[in-house]
Amino acid sequence: MNDLDMRICECDCDECEDCTCNLTCERSRKHLKPNRTILKCGSQGGVTLPVATVAGAAFTLATVNVDTKGLKNPCIKFEFASNIVTTAAVLTLNFQVFKQCRGILTPIPVGPIWTFSRLVAVTEANTFSFFVCDCDMCDDDCCTYSVVATVAGVATVGVTSIQNTILAAIIVDNDCF
Repeated sequence: MNDLDMRICECDCDECEDCTCNLTCERSRKHLKPNRTILKCGSQGGVTLPVATVAGAAFTLATVNVDTKGLKNPCIKFEFASNIVTTAAVLTLNFQVFKQCRGILTPIPVGPIWTFSRLVAVTEANTFSFFVCDCDMCDDDCCTYSVVATVAGVATVGVTSIQNTILAAIIVDNDCF
């Protein structure tokens, strides 16, 4: 059955043909089932931190746009993954997800701060990933979520490259009938 044939019956069934109560159906509305799930993959990116990058320097690593239009009580799980390659580097980086919704000028932090540290000058590659949820949002909201890395502590030593960064969102409609 295509979308044009979808109808809503007053007898609480999915399609008019399945109704046993013989009530009139409306053809103009589409019945959406609860607990729908949407997957959004954001932009892939990366950044190279030069030698002696000062504390407080911030870099946006990945973003994803999320539109919850038509969802009731949405909840979003964000998954971030990256490769961090250090060359004789000593540094501490704080990673955090921020959201900026329609009409909001200042990004709002989402979830905790995740820390990556290299306390001894070493050359190696590591994967770095985390996930965080945001269930504090309005229905029909459109937001841009970003992962920002901030240099913590003192200036960096050596060269660090944060590669293959990706931010994915799994959006769930938590509406109950």
